[in-house]
Amino acid sequence: MSDASASPQSRTREPLTRRLRAAAARALDVLYPAACPACFAPVARNGFLCAPCWVSTPFIERPFCERSGAPFAQDLGDGLFSPEVIADPPVWSRARAVARYEDGPARRLVHRLKYGDRIELAGPMGAWMARAGAELLADADLLVPVPLHRRRLFARRFNQAAELAAAVSRACGAPANPLALERVKATSPQVGLTRAQRAENLQGAFRTPPERRQDVAGRRVVLVDDVMTSGATANACARALLRAGAERVDALVFARVVTTP
Repeated sequence: MSDASASPQSRTREPLTRRLRAAAARALDVLYPAACPACFAPVARNGFLCAPCWVSTPFIERPFCERSGAPFAQDLGDGLFSPEVIADPPVWSRARAVARYEDGPARRLVHRLKYGDRIELAGPMGAWMARAGAELLADADLLVPVPLHRRRLFARRFNQAAELAAAVSRACGAPANPLALERVKATSPQVGLTRAQRAENLQGAFRTPPERRQDVAGRRVVLVDDVMTSGATANACARALLRAGAERVDALVFARVVTTP
């Protein structure tokens, strides 16, 4: 309904609702003063990093590999692929990340979201992901979070990737579907495994349920997760989505491990 056809009561109610929401937000700020999500220092608004944490966060910006999103040490021009991607092309088409996964604010945010039950962190983290992955999201049809196995989901009570996908969805408008992919194999932890061992560990771990294949078929999918290490998980998920008929699969994460030669 346009503003011209809206009733006088509804036009009056809209600004009143905005004023009530603003008043509620101010009241919450008084009760719970805004704090940096990485170090808890006072900040102007919730969801904002303090100046020291912002400066020390290793954000990923160009120049980076156009395929993997891994940063280059030197700017050698646009549209370049890394030697790793050329030697071993990933299943997914493109990947983007907000920051490097190393000691500091980015790592603390990931750990507090995943292990500290700080689900509210998914909001600002997802907003940063939406900015970092804007070129992937521009023509995305569907956001799909990397799923947890049901036993791990029961123990953790929430899937951090699903929370991030919901936040990215709110920021970019593309729908998120946490049921489009399921983890059917309870894999052992990936920590300490080589790249080849990680890939073997995840073989056959994911699938699109038969009743969800129509949600994926012909769609340009962006896979969402908190961290990318070797890319093995994203590869396994992308393979399952492509097998279900996805047109393309990109990957968007909050942080990625960057190895230096």
